[in-house]
Amino acid sequence: MVEGFGLSGRLAVVTGGASGIGAGIADLLAEAGAKVVIADIDAARAGAQAAALMASGHRAAAVKLDLADEASVLAACADIVANHGTPWVLVNNAGLQHRELLLEGSLAHWERNNAVNARGPFLMTREIGRAMVAQGEGGRIVNVASSGLIGQMVHGLAAYLASKGALAALTQASAMELAEHGITVNTVLPGGVGTPGAIGAEGPPPVGPGNRRPPLGMCEPRDIATAVLYFAAPAARYVTNQTLCVDAGFSIT
Repeated sequence: MVEGFGLSGRLAVVTGGASGIGAGIADLLAEAGAKVVIADIDAARAGAQAAALMASGHRAAAVKLDLADEASVLAACADIVANHGTPWVLVNNAGLQHRELLLEGSLAHWERNNAVNARGPFLMTREIGRAMVAQGEGGRIVNVASSGLIGQMVHGLAAYLASKGALAALTQASAMELAEHGITVNTVLPGGVGTPGAIGAEGPPPVGPGNRRPPLGMCEPRDIATAVLYFAAPAARYVTNQTLCVDAGFSIT
């Protein structure tokens, strides 16, 4: 491991870490030496992912987490701190990608997207942030938003992009308030990744400029994970309130 990028002895929490981008992030943080807690609404899949990491010689655990339910967030965070210690890294990765056309949009769809993609990360940041501050050793928070915020768009993403925009704004506010505690907060914007969540997203066909193929091809979960590792690493101790887009060159086409 290159000096400054190891996470040995650190605890990392990855929401939505049971599959897709989250699983890639969990894998890479574990390879960097962190003990990884996979927090996911699918408890069985989270447990299987943690077991796979442990079978590969890494340290891992799983906890059930429903980001749309404050009680579940509180219970999960309390469980993590009580049984594994204070996290050094929090990755707010979990999110919904279902689509509804703007003029056909329902309040239920809007509220569900914002509950999971924005309110949930706020609650996780609040709870894990409190633990980090009490520990007094600093920490890293990485928010996974979307390259759709800078143009990789298709129809039906009004609620999704609004929630991811809120998440990106949460980065700025959190970075300011947590800097005095040595906690950095940054954002990663993933481009197109062929995850189960993306492939299985419900709604109208994804029509729009986001359908064109990026110059470098489709990203894989590990490509996004590499950006997360950078922000999480000791080497990035002076990097906060920054955004890194991993879009395979989409933004230059």
